[in-house]
Amino acid sequence: MSHAEDHEGTRRDFLYYATAGAGAVTAGAAIWPLVNQMNPSADVQALSTIRVDVSGIEVGTQITVKFLGKPVFIRRRTAEEIEMARAVAVSDLPDQGAENANLPTGSLATDENRTLDENGEWLVMMGVCTHLGCVPLGDGAGDFGGWFCPCHGSHYDTAGRIRKGPAPTNLPIPNVEFVDESTILLG
Repeated sequence: MSHAEDHEGTRRDFLYYATAGAGAVTAGAAIWPLVNQMNPSADVQALSTIRVDVSGIEVGTQITVKFLGKPVFIRRRTAEEIEMARAVAVSDLPDQGAENANLPTGSLATDENRTLDENGEWLVMMGVCTHLGCVPLGDGAGDFGGWFCPCHGSHYDTAGRIRKGPAPTNLPIPNVEFVDESTILLG
């Protein structure tokens, strides 16, 4: 057996490994753009959290901001609205879940579990009817002084809880927190 035959097997193995490695790199280079195009675009990532200045919102008024392509109602409730919401027994509600992304699943839909602060003055919720995705009217609309969806007649109370109509669940509360006294962070 010659010296050249002794290295023949290792040279062949090297060629196999080199070819397989080059093929893997080529396949990765071809597949990467397909996988990368499924990532959210830069404009969507930039809007995944937003800060909202709430210092100009007077008691008894609300603003609507756009977050992830949907309206979000930010309401500074009056003492009367808070009292009305806290007087409702959870057992009287069609949906007894808080629908609050900031709380554990299964939390009850008490007014305290739906508001942003301990006093219950700040209510932040997605402004999309849970029936068919319409935008409810606010400022005391409907039979319960909260929001009313005129498309199919869903009535929400002053805590955004469904009280009457075809909507199956309460208006959802997004991930939200106070950053400072006058700024909230959505997302």
